[in-house]
Amino acid sequence: MKPSSGIDEPQVIGLDARRRWGILAICCTSLFVVGLDTTIVNVALPAIGEGFGVGTVGLEWIVNAYTLVLASLLISSGALADRFGRRRIFQIGLVVFGVASIVCALAPSVGVLIAARIAQGVGGSMLSPVALAIVVNVMTDPKERAKAIGVWAAVFGLSMAAGPIVGGVLIESFGWRSVFWINVPVIAVVLVLTAVFVPQSRAEQPRRLDLPGQVLLMVVVGGSVALLIEGPRIGWLASGAIAGYVAVAAALAAFVRVESRKSEPLMDPSLFRHRPFTAAVLGAIVVFVALNATLLLGTFYLQQAREMTPAAAGAMTLPMAVAATICAPLSGILVGRFGARLPLLIAGSFTALGGLCLVSLDNSTGTSTLLVAYLFLGIGFGFSNAPITNTAVNGLPRSQAGLAGGITSSARQFGAALGVALAGGMIAGSAQSDIAEASRAGWILVVACGLVVLVIALASGGSEKTKG
Repeated sequence: MKPSSGIDEPQVIGLDARRRWGILAICCTSLFVVGLDTTIVNVALPAIGEGFGVGTVGLEWIVNAYTLVLASLLISSGALADRFGRRRIFQIGLVVFGVASIVCALAPSVGVLIAARIAQGVGGSMLSPVALAIVVNVMTDPKERAKAIGVWAAVFGLSMAAGPIVGGVLIESFGWRSVFWINVPVIAVVLVLTAVFVPQSRAEQPRRLDLPGQVLLMVVVGGSVALLIEGPRIGWLASGAIAGYVAVAAALAAFVRVESRKSEPLMDPSLFRHRPFTAAVLGAIVVFVALNATLLLGTFYLQQAREMTPAAAGAMTLPMAVAATICAPLSGILVGRFGARLPLLIAGSFTALGGLCLVSLDNSTGTSTLLVAYLFLGIGFGFSNAPITNTAVNGLPRSQAGLAGGITSSARQFGAALGVALAGGMIAGSAQSDIAEASRAGWILVVACGLVVLVIALASGGSEKTKG
Protein backbone atom coordinates (compact mmCIF):
# COMPACT_ATOMS: atom_id res chain seq x y z
CA MET A 1 0.00 0.00 0.00
CA LYS A 2 1.56 3.29 -1.04
CA PRO A 3 1.98 6.00 1.56
CA SER A 4 -0.23 9.00 1.16
CA SER A 5 -0.84 12.26 2.92
CA GLY A 6 -4.49 12.18 1.98
CA ILE A 7 -7.35 9.71 1.88
CA ASP A 8 -6.66 6.61 -0.23
CA GLU A 9 -9.47 7.26 -2.69
CA PRO A 10 -9.67 3.83 -4.40
CA GLN A 11 -9.92 2.05 -1.06
CA VAL A 12 -12.24 4.40 0.81
CA ILE A 13 -14.45 6.15 -1.73
CA GLY A 14 -15.00 3.12 -4.00
CA LEU A 15 -16.29 0.71 -1.36
CA ASP A 16 -19.65 -0.93 -2.02
CA ALA A 17 -22.50 -0.65 0.47
CA ARG A 18 -22.00 -4.13 1.95
CA ARG A 19 -18.32 -3.42 2.63
CA ARG A 20 -19.09 -0.01 4.14
CA TRP A 21 -21.66 -1.40 6.56
CA GLY A 22 -19.35 -4.31 7.37
CA ILE A 23 -16.67 -1.82 8.37
CA LEU A 24 -19.25 -0.03 10.51
CA ALA A 25 -19.99 -3.34 12.26
CA ILE A 26 -16.28 -3.92 12.97
CA CYS A 27 -15.83 -0.40 14.35
CA CYS A 28 -19.00 -0.67 16.42
CA THR A 29 -17.70 -3.87 18.01
CA SER A 30 -14.62 -2.06 19.27
CA LEU A 31 -16.83 0.79 20.47
CA PHE A 32 -18.99 -1.70 22.35
CA VAL A 33 -15.96 -3.05 24.23
CA VAL A 34 -14.72 0.44 25.16
CA GLY A 35 -18.17 1.57 26.30
CA LEU A 36 -18.80 -1.67 28.16
CA ASP A 37 -15.55 -1.29 30.07
CA THR A 38 -16.63 2.18 31.20
CA THR A 39 -19.63 0.78 33.07
CA ILE A 40 -19.16 -2.96 33.57
CA VAL A 41 -16.63 -2.34 36.33
CA ASN A 42 -19.22 -0.38 38.34
CA VAL A 43 -21.17 -3.51 39.21
CA ALA A 44 -17.92 -5.26 40.20
CA LEU A 45 -16.84 -2.55 42.66
CA PRO A 46 -18.35 -4.08 45.82
CA ALA A 47 -16.69 -7.44 45.02
CA ILE A 48 -13.35 -5.78 44.18
CA GLY A 49 -13.53 -3.70 47.35
CA GLU A 50 -14.16 -6.81 49.44
CA GLY A 51 -11.38 -8.72 47.70
CA PHE A 52 -8.72 -6.05 48.09
CA GLY A 53 -10.04 -4.42 51.26
CA VAL A 54 -10.39 -0.92 49.80
CA GLY A 55 -13.04 1.73 50.44
CA THR A 56 -15.11 3.97 48.19
CA VAL A 57 -12.26 6.37 47.33
CA GLY A 58 -10.01 3.56 46.12
CA LEU A 59 -12.86 2.05 44.14
CA GLU A 60 -13.54 5.41 42.45
CA TRP A 61 -9.96 5.42 41.20
CA ILE A 62 -10.43 1.97 39.65
CA VAL A 63 -13.19 3.47 37.49
CA ASN A 64 -11.67 6.90 36.90
CA ALA A 65 -8.12 5.74 36.15
CA TYR A 66 -9.65 4.47 32.92
CA THR A 67 -12.03 7.32 32.12
CA LEU A 68 -9.56 10.11 32.95
CA VAL A 69 -6.91 8.73 30.60
CA LEU A 70 -9.56 8.29 27.92
CA ALA A 71 -10.73 11.86 28.35
CA SER A 72 -7.19 13.23 28.27
CA LEU A 73 -5.78 11.31 25.29
CA LEU A 74 -8.72 10.93 22.90
CA ILE A 75 -8.01 14.11 20.94
CA SER A 76 -4.29 13.36 20.52
CA SER A 77 -5.12 9.82 19.47
CA GLY A 78 -7.48 11.21 16.84
CA ALA A 79 -4.72 13.50 15.60
CA LEU A 80 -2.24 10.60 15.50
CA ALA A 81 -4.72 8.59 13.45
CA ASP A 82 -5.30 11.48 11.01
CA ARG A 83 -1.53 11.74 10.51
CA PHE A 84 -0.19 8.16 10.61
CA GLY A 85 -3.20 6.21 9.41
CA ARG A 86 -6.45 5.43 11.13
CA ARG A 87 -6.29 1.67 10.68
CA ARG A 88 -2.74 1.55 12.04
CA ILE A 89 -3.54 3.51 15.21
CA PHE A 90 -6.77 1.53 15.61
CA GLN A 91 -4.83 -1.75 15.54
CA ILE A 92 -2.27 -0.48 18.06
CA GLY A 93 -5.12 0.55 20.34
CA LEU A 94 -6.68 -2.91 20.11
CA VAL A 95 -3.42 -4.59 21.12
CA VAL A 96 -2.78 -2.22 24.06
CA PHE A 97 -6.36 -2.55 25.27
CA GLY A 98 -6.29 -6.33 25.03
CA VAL A 99 -2.98 -6.75 26.86
CA ALA A 100 -4.07 -4.31 29.58
CA SER A 101 -7.31 -6.28 30.01
CA ILE A 102 -5.27 -9.42 30.69
CA VAL A 103 -3.20 -7.57 33.31
CA CYS A 104 -6.42 -6.28 34.94
CA ALA A 105 -7.76 -9.83 35.12
CA LEU A 106 -4.55 -11.09 36.76
CA ALA A 107 -3.94 -8.06 39.03
CA PRO A 108 -2.65 -9.17 42.48
CA SER A 109 -3.36 -5.82 44.15
CA VAL A 110 -5.48 -2.72 43.74
CA GLY A 111 -2.38 -0.73 42.73
CA VAL A 112 -1.65 -3.06 39.83
CA LEU A 113 -5.32 -2.99 38.85
CA ILE A 114 -5.37 0.82 38.74
CA ALA A 115 -2.14 0.89 36.70
CA ALA A 116 -3.58 -1.62 34.24
CA ARG A 117 -6.77 0.45 34.00
CA ILE A 118 -4.59 3.42 33.02
CA ALA A 119 -3.08 1.29 30.25
CA GLN A 120 -6.58 0.26 29.19
CA GLY A 121 -7.44 3.94 28.91
CA VAL A 122 -4.43 4.52 26.65
CA GLY A 123 -5.56 1.72 24.35
CA GLY A 124 -9.19 2.77 24.51
CA SER A 125 -8.28 6.32 23.49
CA MET A 126 -7.06 4.90 20.16
CA LEU A 127 -10.33 3.09 19.50
CA SER A 128 -13.45 5.22 19.97
CA PRO A 129 -12.61 8.45 18.05
CA VAL A 130 -10.49 6.61 15.48
CA ALA A 131 -13.26 4.13 14.75
CA LEU A 132 -15.70 7.03 14.31
CA ALA A 133 -13.24 8.71 11.93
CA ILE A 134 -13.01 5.50 9.91
CA VAL A 135 -16.80 5.31 9.69
CA VAL A 136 -17.20 8.98 8.73
CA ASN A 137 -14.62 8.65 5.94
CA VAL A 138 -16.15 5.45 4.61
CA MET A 139 -19.72 6.79 4.73
CA THR A 140 -19.31 9.69 2.31
CA ASP A 141 -23.02 10.30 1.69
CA PRO A 142 -24.39 12.60 4.44
CA LYS A 143 -27.71 10.74 4.73
CA GLU A 144 -26.00 7.37 4.92
CA ARG A 145 -23.58 8.84 7.44
CA ALA A 146 -26.48 10.07 9.58
CA LYS A 147 -27.93 6.54 9.63
CA ALA A 148 -24.51 5.13 10.50
CA ILE A 149 -24.16 7.59 13.37
CA GLY A 150 -27.57 6.45 14.59
CA VAL A 151 -26.33 2.85 14.63
CA TRP A 152 -23.11 4.05 16.28
CA ALA A 153 -25.08 5.82 18.99
CA ALA A 154 -27.26 2.73 19.50
CA VAL A 155 -24.23 0.50 20.01
CA PHE A 156 -22.62 3.01 22.33
CA GLY A 157 -25.82 3.36 24.32
CA LEU A 158 -26.21 -0.41 24.51
CA SER A 159 -22.61 -0.89 25.66
CA MET A 160 -22.88 1.67 28.44
CA ALA A 161 -26.29 0.52 29.65
CA ALA A 162 -25.57 -3.21 29.29
CA GLY A 163 -22.45 -3.04 31.47
CA PRO A 164 -24.26 -3.68 34.77
CA ILE A 165 -26.26 -6.57 33.29
CA VAL A 166 -23.32 -8.33 31.64
CA GLY A 167 -21.10 -7.60 34.63
CA GLY A 168 -23.62 -8.94 37.11
CA VAL A 169 -23.95 -12.27 35.31
CA LEU A 170 -20.19 -12.64 34.85
CA ILE A 171 -19.36 -11.78 38.47
CA GLU A 172 -21.91 -14.17 39.90
CA SER A 173 -20.79 -16.98 37.59
CA PHE A 174 -17.02 -16.51 37.37
CA GLY A 175 -15.95 -13.75 39.80
CA TRP A 176 -15.04 -10.11 39.21
CA ARG A 177 -11.93 -10.86 37.15
CA SER A 178 -14.15 -12.19 34.37
CA VAL A 179 -15.31 -8.65 33.52
CA PHE A 180 -11.80 -8.10 32.12
CA TRP A 181 -11.27 -11.55 30.57
CA ILE A 182 -14.38 -11.05 28.42
CA ASN A 183 -12.56 -8.34 26.44
CA VAL A 184 -9.76 -10.59 25.19
CA PRO A 185 -11.54 -12.83 22.63
CA VAL A 186 -13.56 -9.90 21.29
CA ILE A 187 -10.43 -7.82 20.76
CA ALA A 188 -8.71 -10.74 19.01
CA VAL A 189 -11.60 -11.14 16.55
CA VAL A 190 -11.75 -7.40 15.82
CA LEU A 191 -7.98 -7.36 15.17
CA VAL A 192 -8.32 -10.04 12.51
CA LEU A 193 -11.36 -8.43 10.86
CA THR A 194 -9.67 -5.02 10.85
CA ALA A 195 -6.60 -6.37 9.06
CA VAL A 196 -8.78 -8.01 6.40
CA PHE A 197 -11.56 -5.50 5.76
CA VAL A 198 -10.77 -1.99 7.05
CA PRO A 199 -8.94 0.27 4.56
CA GLN A 200 -6.19 2.66 5.53
CA SER A 201 -7.03 6.38 5.51
CA ARG A 202 -5.42 9.62 6.61
CA ALA A 203 -6.43 13.26 6.76
CA GLU A 204 -5.46 15.26 3.69
CA GLN A 205 -3.88 17.88 5.96
CA PRO A 206 -3.18 16.17 9.29
CA ARG A 207 -2.60 18.30 12.37
CA ARG A 208 0.68 18.43 14.22
CA LEU A 209 0.83 16.91 17.67
CA ASP A 210 0.49 19.48 20.42
CA LEU A 211 2.49 18.10 23.35
CA PRO A 212 2.27 21.22 25.59
CA GLY A 213 -1.48 21.34 25.10
CA GLN A 214 -1.76 17.61 25.80
CA VAL A 215 0.17 17.86 29.08
CA LEU A 216 -1.86 20.87 30.25
CA LEU A 217 -5.14 19.16 29.34
CA MET A 218 -4.15 16.12 31.41
CA VAL A 219 -3.41 18.38 34.38
CA VAL A 220 -6.75 20.18 34.05
CA VAL A 221 -8.87 17.04 33.56
CA GLY A 222 -7.00 14.80 35.97
CA GLY A 223 -6.53 17.47 38.61
CA SER A 224 -10.15 18.59 38.70
CA VAL A 225 -11.50 15.05 39.04
CA ALA A 226 -8.81 14.09 41.57
CA LEU A 227 -9.90 17.01 43.75
CA LEU A 228 -13.51 15.84 43.60
CA ILE A 229 -12.51 12.30 44.58
CA GLU A 230 -10.04 13.18 47.32
CA GLY A 231 -11.77 16.35 48.58
CA PRO A 232 -14.12 14.61 51.03
CA ARG A 233 -11.19 12.67 52.49
CA ILE A 234 -8.57 15.42 52.85
CA GLY A 235 -10.98 18.32 53.42
CA TRP A 236 -12.10 20.91 50.89
CA LEU A 237 -10.16 23.72 52.60
CA ALA A 238 -7.05 21.70 53.46
CA SER A 239 -3.73 23.06 52.23
CA GLY A 240 -3.37 20.21 49.76
CA ALA A 241 -6.80 20.90 48.29
CA ILE A 242 -6.10 24.63 47.98
CA ALA A 243 -2.82 23.89 46.24
CA GLY A 244 -4.76 21.65 43.86
CA TYR A 245 -7.26 24.40 43.07
CA VAL A 246 -4.43 26.79 42.24
CA ALA A 247 -2.64 24.22 40.08
CA VAL A 248 -5.78 23.36 38.08
CA ALA A 249 -6.68 27.04 37.60
CA ALA A 250 -3.15 27.86 36.47
CA ALA A 251 -3.08 24.90 34.09
CA LEU A 252 -6.45 25.93 32.62
CA ALA A 253 -5.27 29.50 32.06
CA ALA A 254 -2.05 28.25 30.49
CA PHE A 255 -3.99 25.82 28.29
CA VAL A 256 -6.23 28.56 26.91
CA ARG A 257 -3.23 30.83 26.32
CA VAL A 258 -1.10 28.16 24.63
CA GLU A 259 -3.93 26.86 22.45
CA SER A 260 -4.94 30.37 21.35
CA ARG A 261 -1.43 31.00 20.01
CA LYS A 262 -0.88 27.72 18.14
CA SER A 263 -1.61 27.37 14.45
CA GLU A 264 -2.65 23.73 14.99
CA PRO A 265 -3.79 23.44 18.61
CA LEU A 266 -4.89 20.29 20.37
CA MET A 267 -8.29 21.91 20.99
CA ASP A 268 -8.91 25.09 19.05
CA PRO A 269 -10.64 27.56 21.42
CA SER A 270 -12.29 29.25 18.42
CA LEU A 271 -14.42 26.13 17.91
CA PHE A 272 -16.29 27.02 21.06
CA ARG A 273 -17.43 30.31 19.56
CA HIS A 274 -19.87 28.25 17.50
CA ARG A 275 -22.95 27.69 19.63
CA PRO A 276 -24.00 24.28 18.19
CA PHE A 277 -20.55 22.79 18.74
CA THR A 278 -20.29 24.16 22.28
CA ALA A 279 -23.78 22.87 23.04
CA ALA A 280 -22.81 19.41 21.79
CA VAL A 281 -19.75 19.29 24.05
CA LEU A 282 -21.67 20.57 27.10
CA GLY A 283 -24.48 18.12 26.38
CA ALA A 284 -22.02 15.23 26.18
CA ILE A 285 -20.59 16.14 29.58
CA VAL A 286 -23.89 16.48 31.46
CA VAL A 287 -25.45 13.37 29.90
CA PHE A 288 -22.50 11.27 31.04
CA VAL A 289 -22.45 12.85 34.48
CA ALA A 290 -26.07 11.69 34.82
CA LEU A 291 -25.42 8.22 33.42
CA ASN A 292 -22.38 7.43 35.53
CA ALA A 293 -23.83 8.92 38.69
CA THR A 294 -26.86 6.69 38.07
CA LEU A 295 -24.75 3.57 37.61
CA LEU A 296 -22.51 4.15 40.63
CA LEU A 297 -25.32 5.12 43.00
CA GLY A 298 -27.47 2.27 41.74
CA THR A 299 -24.69 -0.28 42.20
CA PHE A 300 -24.05 0.57 45.84
CA TYR A 301 -27.72 1.04 46.68
CA LEU A 302 -28.85 -2.26 45.16
CA GLN A 303 -25.92 -4.42 46.26
CA GLN A 304 -25.30 -2.94 49.70
CA ALA A 305 -28.42 -1.17 50.97
CA ARG A 306 -30.79 -3.73 49.39
CA GLU A 307 -28.28 -6.64 49.57
CA MET A 308 -28.99 -7.84 46.04
CA THR A 309 -26.58 -10.15 44.22
CA PRO A 310 -24.56 -8.62 41.34
CA ALA A 311 -26.75 -10.45 38.81
CA ALA A 312 -29.97 -9.25 40.42
CA ALA A 313 -28.65 -5.68 40.65
CA GLY A 314 -27.65 -5.82 37.00
CA ALA A 315 -31.07 -7.18 36.02
CA MET A 316 -32.73 -4.14 37.63
CA THR A 317 -31.07 -1.96 34.99
CA LEU A 318 -32.45 -4.02 32.10
CA PRO A 319 -35.14 -1.43 31.25
CA MET A 320 -32.40 1.16 30.85
CA ALA A 321 -30.40 -1.04 28.47
CA VAL A 322 -33.46 -1.95 26.38
CA ALA A 323 -34.69 1.64 26.19
CA ALA A 324 -31.26 2.99 25.25
CA THR A 325 -30.88 0.38 22.51
CA ILE A 326 -34.32 1.05 21.00
CA CYS A 327 -34.26 4.83 21.31
CA ALA A 328 -30.76 5.48 19.96
CA PRO A 329 -31.45 4.55 16.31
CA LEU A 330 -34.84 6.27 16.53
CA SER A 331 -32.99 9.37 17.69
CA GLY A 332 -30.70 9.11 14.66
CA ILE A 333 -33.74 9.04 12.37
CA LEU A 334 -35.21 12.10 14.09
CA VAL A 335 -31.92 13.97 13.77
CA GLY A 336 -31.81 13.25 10.04
CA ARG A 337 -35.40 14.42 9.50
CA PHE A 338 -35.92 17.22 11.99
CA GLY A 339 -32.53 18.20 13.42
CA ALA A 340 -31.11 17.86 16.92
CA ARG A 341 -33.65 19.86 18.95
CA LEU A 342 -36.50 17.31 19.16
CA PRO A 343 -34.40 14.31 20.33
CA LEU A 344 -32.58 16.55 22.82
CA LEU A 345 -35.92 17.73 24.24
CA ILE A 346 -36.95 14.10 24.68
CA ALA A 347 -33.57 13.21 26.20
CA GLY A 348 -33.63 16.03 28.73
CA SER A 349 -37.23 15.43 29.75
CA PHE A 350 -36.84 11.73 30.42
CA THR A 351 -33.49 12.12 32.18
CA ALA A 352 -35.05 14.63 34.57
CA LEU A 353 -38.11 12.41 35.09
CA GLY A 354 -35.92 9.40 35.84
CA GLY A 355 -33.98 11.33 38.46
CA LEU A 356 -37.20 12.67 40.01
CA CYS A 357 -38.45 9.11 40.53
CA LEU A 358 -35.48 8.45 42.83
CA VAL A 359 -35.11 11.75 44.70
CA SER A 360 -37.03 10.32 47.66
CA LEU A 361 -35.28 6.92 47.51
CA ASP A 362 -35.20 4.84 50.70
CA ASN A 363 -34.47 1.25 51.66
CA SER A 364 -38.03 0.14 50.96
CA THR A 365 -38.62 1.87 47.61
CA GLY A 366 -40.72 -0.41 45.43
CA THR A 367 -39.28 -2.43 42.58
CA SER A 368 -41.75 -0.87 40.14
CA THR A 369 -40.45 2.61 40.98
CA LEU A 370 -36.87 1.53 40.36
CA LEU A 371 -37.74 -0.12 37.05
CA VAL A 372 -39.68 2.93 35.82
CA ALA A 373 -36.81 5.23 36.82
CA TYR A 374 -34.29 3.12 34.91
CA LEU A 375 -36.66 3.00 31.93
CA PHE A 376 -36.94 6.79 31.84
CA LEU A 377 -33.17 7.22 32.24
CA GLY A 378 -32.57 4.74 29.41
CA ILE A 379 -34.92 6.69 27.11
CA GLY A 380 -33.12 9.90 28.00
CA PHE A 381 -29.71 8.41 27.39
CA GLY A 382 -30.77 6.71 24.17
CA PHE A 383 -32.10 9.91 22.63
CA SER A 384 -29.08 12.01 23.63
CA ASN A 385 -26.12 10.51 21.80
CA ALA A 386 -27.13 10.81 18.14
CA PRO A 387 -27.87 14.58 18.18
CA ILE A 388 -24.70 15.26 20.19
CA THR A 389 -22.47 13.17 17.91
CA ASN A 390 -24.07 14.40 14.69
CA THR A 391 -23.80 18.05 15.70
CA ALA A 392 -20.14 17.72 16.61
CA VAL A 393 -19.12 15.71 13.54
CA ASN A 394 -20.99 17.96 11.11
CA GLY A 395 -19.40 21.00 12.75
CA LEU A 396 -15.92 20.09 11.47
CA PRO A 397 -14.50 19.08 8.06
CA ARG A 398 -14.60 15.37 7.23
CA SER A 399 -10.81 15.38 6.86
CA GLN A 400 -10.58 16.24 10.57
CA ALA A 401 -13.01 13.54 11.67
CA GLY A 402 -10.49 12.31 14.23
CA LEU A 403 -10.62 15.70 15.95
CA ALA A 404 -14.43 15.73 15.96
CA GLY A 405 -14.58 12.26 17.43
CA GLY A 406 -11.87 13.07 19.93
CA ILE A 407 -13.48 16.20 21.34
CA THR A 408 -16.93 14.68 21.81
CA SER A 409 -15.53 11.44 23.18
CA SER A 410 -13.31 13.40 25.57
CA ALA A 411 -16.33 15.36 26.75
CA ARG A 412 -18.23 12.12 27.38
CA GLN A 413 -15.41 10.53 29.35
CA PHE A 414 -14.78 13.71 31.33
CA GLY A 415 -18.48 13.69 32.19
CA ALA A 416 -18.22 10.03 33.16
CA ALA A 417 -15.30 10.76 35.49
CA LEU A 418 -17.15 13.73 37.00
CA GLY A 419 -20.26 11.62 37.54
CA VAL A 420 -18.30 8.92 39.36
CA ALA A 421 -16.38 11.47 41.45
CA LEU A 422 -19.46 13.46 42.43
CA ALA A 423 -21.62 10.43 43.19
CA GLY A 424 -18.82 8.66 45.03
CA GLY A 425 -18.21 11.70 47.19
CA MET A 426 -21.86 11.76 48.19
CA ILE A 427 -21.91 8.21 49.53
CA ALA A 428 -18.30 7.85 50.69
CA GLY A 429 -18.15 6.67 54.28
CA SER A 430 -21.88 5.95 54.50
CA ALA A 431 -23.06 2.85 56.28
CA GLN A 432 -25.00 0.39 54.16
CA SER A 433 -28.28 1.41 55.78
CA ASP A 434 -27.60 5.09 55.04
CA ILE A 435 -26.66 4.80 51.36
CA ALA A 436 -30.19 5.50 50.12
CA GLU A 437 -30.44 8.75 52.04
CA ALA A 438 -26.90 9.79 51.13
CA SER A 439 -27.60 9.18 47.44
CA ARG A 440 -30.56 11.57 47.25
CA ALA A 441 -28.28 14.49 46.40
CA GLY A 442 -27.01 12.39 43.52
CA TRP A 443 -30.49 11.94 42.09
CA ILE A 444 -31.02 15.70 42.36
CA LEU A 445 -27.82 16.02 40.31
CA VAL A 446 -29.30 13.69 37.67
CA VAL A 447 -32.46 15.84 37.52
CA ALA A 448 -30.28 18.95 37.09
CA CYS A 449 -28.41 17.30 34.22
CA GLY A 450 -31.70 16.57 32.47
CA LEU A 451 -32.77 20.19 32.88
CA VAL A 452 -29.46 21.37 31.39
CA VAL A 453 -30.08 19.20 28.33
CA LEU A 454 -33.53 20.77 28.02
CA VAL A 455 -32.02 24.25 28.14
CA ILE A 456 -29.48 23.26 25.49
CA ALA A 457 -32.28 21.98 23.26
CA LEU A 458 -34.40 25.10 23.71
CA ALA A 459 -31.40 27.36 23.02
CA SER A 460 -30.19 25.38 20.01
CA GLY A 461 -31.54 28.02 17.61
CA GLY A 462 -33.53 26.04 15.12
CA SER A 463 -33.84 22.45 13.97
CA GLU A 464 -31.44 22.20 11.10
CA LYS A 465 -31.68 18.89 9.31
CA THR A 466 -28.74 16.83 8.16
CA LYS A 467 -27.75 18.28 4.83
CA GLY A 468 -27.45 16.07 1.85
